[in-house]
Amino acid sequence: MKNTAKIILLTLLFIFSTGLTFAQSESIDSKTTIAKFVQYYNGNQQDSIFYIFSPKTQQELPLEKTKAFLNQLKNRYGNIKQVDFQSYQNGFGVYKTELDKGLLTLNIAVDNNKAITGLFAKPYEATLEAKLPRNITPMQLPFKGEWTVFWGGDTKEQNYHVAVNFQKNAFDIIINNPQGKSYKTDGKTNEDYYAFAQPLLAPSDGEIVLAVDGIKDNIPGKLNPMFTTGNSVLIKTKNNEYILFAHFKQNTISVKQGDRVKQGQQLGLCGNSGNSSEPHLHFHIQDAEDFYNTVGVKCYFDKLQVNGTSKTDYSPVKGDKIKMAN
Repeated sequence: MKNTAKIILLTLLFIFSTGLTFAQSESIDSKTTIAKFVQYYNGNQQDSIFYIFSPKTQQELPLEKTKAFLNQLKNRYGNIKQVDFQSYQNGFGVYKTELDKGLLTLNIAVDNNKAITGLFAKPYEATLEAKLPRNITPMQLPFKGEWTVFWGGDTKEQNYHVAVNFQKNAFDIIINNPQGKSYKTDGKTNEDYYAFAQPLLAPSDGEIVLAVDGIKDNIPGKLNPMFTTGNSVLIKTKNNEYILFAHFKQNTISVKQGDRVKQGQQLGLCGNSGNSSEPHLHFHIQDAEDFYNTVGVKCYFDKLQVNGTSKTDYSPVKGDKIKMAN
């Protein structure tokens, strides 16, 4: 007999990739739907849960299968006591879920009509510790000019990435004008954003182990969860640190897998491809190549200016204005 504590059930419709969205606070639609799910689940209203599935989900998971799943979940774990939103991954809202008899990670995908398009549950896994507590290889900032850290730091308030193992310690970085806006006029086109088409540079020497290009840039405000990282590059350093750049502009990546790169070498241009709502750089270091079996490594830059002050061996946080040292 299969152990029901391993994987309860998976139904996955039209959502395929890991989420690195630019802003990841819980949406109103997700909050409304998870509240209904908990109410109906605890009240044994299985029909009501089925009726908040999308038509496609109802077709893929008929009422009897829905009831069987919910009964299995209830018998094994009991009622839901609390749900705590963690992040979005693969287009799913990820919830740490406390039940009478244990902890689960409950993943629910919701469409614009607040209907459930995907649902699965698995045992909750605590955050892993990175093999490397920080980078060993000296790093320089991967761009020229002054940029602003939109997400960065150690807390959920500073950095939503902390909830996801491989994105832990990641940065999302933009360019703002003196008024704090990231665009020149109305922000309706990518070209209106200061960061769009800015050169992105290798922060250290290394080997290109992944290079993805050819994905269209999004219209600002639209996301592409099908290809989460969009046009992207992964660099392996001599100390086995893996540096990810995500969301390059389409057809601008100038390196390929197997290339050796030098610190400061141009990799491509900043864009808005993948699961990105506006042109920006997603940058992080991880301790292995495989995204699903890795932990983010805290990144310290060797020399830089932070809010007009020179710093050495510094890891930026949300709100910092950063540029290369003079």
